[in-house]
Amino acid sequence: MPENRAHHDGRTIRLTVVIVPATSAKPAKDPVVFMEGGPGGDAIGAIPFLIDSQVNRDRDLIVMTQRGGLHSQPNLSCPEIDRFYAGAVGRRYDAPSTGRLLVRATKQCRDRLTAAGVELSAYNTTENAADFADLRRALGIRQWNVYGYSYGTDLALTYLRRQPAGIRSMAIDSVAPPQIVSLPWTWDSAAEGIDAIFRACAAQPRCKSRYPDVRRTLTEQVRRLEAHPLTVMVQPPAGGSPVKVVLDGGALVNVLVADGGALPAVDVPAALDELAHGNPLRFARARAAGATPAVGEFAYGLTNSVACSEWVPGFSQRDVLKAGRRNFPGWPDTVLAQAPQLPFQYEVCRVWNVPDRTAVQRVATVSKVPALVVSGTFDAKTGASWGAYAARTLSRSTVVRIPGIGHWVVPQSPCAQRVLASFLAHPNTPETGCVAGLAPQPFTITP
Repeated sequence: MPENRAHHDGRTIRLTVVIVPATSAKPAKDPVVFMEGGPGGDAIGAIPFLIDSQVNRDRDLIVMTQRGGLHSQPNLSCPEIDRFYAGAVGRRYDAPSTGRLLVRATKQCRDRLTAAGVELSAYNTTENAADFADLRRALGIRQWNVYGYSYGTDLALTYLRRQPAGIRSMAIDSVAPPQIVSLPWTWDSAAEGIDAIFRACAAQPRCKSRYPDVRRTLTEQVRRLEAHPLTVMVQPPAGGSPVKVVLDGGALVNVLVADGGALPAVDVPAALDELAHGNPLRFARARAAGATPAVGEFAYGLTNSVACSEWVPGFSQRDVLKAGRRNFPGWPDTVLAQAPQLPFQYEVCRVWNVPDRTAVQRVATVSKVPALVVSGTFDAKTGASWGAYAARTLSRSTVVRIPGIGHWVVPQSPCAQRVLASFLAHPNTPETGCVAGLAPQPFTITP
């Protein structure tokens, strides 16, 4: 692919493409193309989850590394940032000294990539979408179906808006609408997902009886830990030697938002109750998961090129704080000043230094292409309401909410897998009946 399509004789980049054959003896002619999240996630590494979810049951599955991702050339991984995050579990999450270390690691990565000739501003969602359009043409495919999750929904909606030719249907899972994604928006999503967990606990008699005011417990623990952080030696979930973990208010919140499996949602009320009674082990172990990253696997360079040009501009640090206060009144400003999952992003973006692209990217997608919009009610990264928000301008859309599921729904929900399969077979009339009987799993009840 061209690195920058505005430069007709500029340099090219290489992207890995994998085609996973359908398991059906008579597959449909229109394949499914997958769009990974992140931005910066490893699309090739997602293939086992897609196969387990039977996405390739009736159609070939096409997976392409996004520009800058693992298995692309150049690869915009930042081992400098991986090493920062490995050590950051032992530091205060939102301390200025932690931010300075992140900015230093970011600058080291930027300097290395630009010295190698990488044009960082070319790693954006517009070029990313054009890569997929070019791939369809290169493979000679008349029509295909798009399936993306998380940032892959931002990409899919951009692709549908800018390059609609050849798209038979689009399924988006854990939705980040391009017209709304920003740093203040992260607090709205965090509040929606966390509140859904607490409301589900209140709806289960045993959970409500054992943990009668889990919302107040969270506020108390965020305030307590921000004032007096805990330092714990704990073994990471993946095993190995114990590591030092610091739990302050920001770290506590980001364990809840991260939704990476280290602290399942069904354990959250129990974990908060244990923390309030002097046992931080569940939260400490979940935080320790960050101490053992797969160095080089995640493309932080792509993350920053997208975030700093498309998500950050147009809103100030004050706007982030106001959104935090609106969603979590009474929490310390030091916690609320940092966008969940994107701490110190304004400082990072000053170093990354890519142009503002919001005028071309922060735009709603209006389309009549059949769309399936899937969200999990416990998703604290991309709150479930944003799926319905995106669907308002997708006139032939089906919106599905799966109770008790967090980020990236389909691999976690057999019902969502059946709905997706039905949608791919009949995009205008998918069978969604299994959703009606779903409820969150029982929460963990400790003695």
